[in-house]
Amino acid sequence: MLFFILTSCTLRNSPVEEVIKEKKQDDSYKKTEQIDTKPNEAINSETNIPVILKTKIISEIEVVLPFNENKHISNHLISSLELSIHRKEIKDIYFNINEYHNDSDLIKILREKSKPGKIFLGPLTSSDTLIAKDFCNDGSIFFSFASDRGLAGDCIYLVNFFPEDDLRTLFNFFTEKDRIALLYPENHYGKYINDIVDEYSFNSPALLVNKVSYKEDLTDSRDAVKKLGKYELRKKELDKQKKILQSKKDEISKKALKKIRKFETIGELDFTHVIIADHNIRLLEIAPLLPFYDIDPNKIQFVGTGVWDDPVFFNEPSLQGAIFSGIPKSNRDDFFEEFKSFYQTKPIRTITIMYDLLGLLDHIIKNKLTKESTLKMLNNQGISFQGIDGVFVFENNLIKRNLNILKIYKGEAVFVK
Repeated sequence: MLFFILTSCTLRNSPVEEVIKEKKQDDSYKKTEQIDTKPNEAINSETNIPVILKTKIISEIEVVLPFNENKHISNHLISSLELSIHRKEIKDIYFNINEYHNDSDLIKILREKSKPGKIFLGPLTSSDTLIAKDFCNDGSIFFSFASDRGLAGDCIYLVNFFPEDDLRTLFNFFTEKDRIALLYPENHYGKYINDIVDEYSFNSPALLVNKVSYKEDLTDSRDAVKKLGKYELRKKELDKQKKILQSKKDEISKKALKKIRKFETIGELDFTHVIIADHNIRLLEIAPLLPFYDIDPNKIQFVGTGVWDDPVFFNEPSLQGAIFSGIPKSNRDDFFEEFKSFYQTKPIRTITIMYDLLGLLDHIIKNKLTKESTLKMLNNQGISFQGIDGVFVFENNLIKRNLNILKIYKGEAVFVK
């Protein structure tokens, strides 16, 4: 028997913008540190610790999501959970939906519900997950959707889409012949990619040779692209070659001059691939500037991360043949279509998180795992889980996804590797 209890929660069918609004500006992207994954139960005596660990996981799951400025995301996640329960035919699990509007609401819910063996889905934001971290000593486990990787540890497991998985996938795909450049916006996402990219290039046969940034409002984007492609230097070299050929009267020189007059610049670039670490409307504005300033996508491989996984980018001429890290759309097509049909709204991309988590929860409850055996399973990287968004494991309380390489081709993202 399955119970699905809503607490003051009304589902709304409305268009959504998938941007989580944090209380603090700089919560979004921080570099991972070495994290102790052992549960922090120091306030309990040594005789009580085994009791907490031996507690069986409770089949009554608490969903804790905000209904403030992020309520549109919460609505979609709850709808996804509801649909996932139906599709997976989950039985004998109880779900309580707890909505909160501020810190006081969240603390009240956690004080009432947190206890040994209790699993929480949520919170959504990094600031709210920091509050949840204070309840680790109660013996609960949280599957949080926060983006701040520094919060992982103790009872907090982070389930999100992290750019680390993208960069690891891309740099494992690159070869020793590849020379990589990075073009990124000066915002949270772009700066974060810039901060962590060296770590992945060090472990790759490819070489990272250049980094160029541009302002988030794109006011200096043309200058940035020119700098990336050494446009002015290569243009001066072309002008120099033209003058040399113009001074000669032989037929070979005349033919060469006629040929290079078609060019904007001359000379080879020092990179074979360029990672464009941007998305939304900015990507559609910055990408066409590259071929305009003679960074030819037929010669230079344009590369993106998982934020490119949106059909709005797949018809952009300058991105044809570009590659990015992700999971084939066919994996989630049926789920998305059923969601649209049932809820009469287009789902946000991240609704698959709930589907993948539900399979994990079903395994825990069906096998009557204790808190101790659940933690051992989650922390064992030899155990992987199959979801809509591919195979994943947990490492240092962080979800780690095995992604594919996809190529943009004629309005589609096709599988490469």
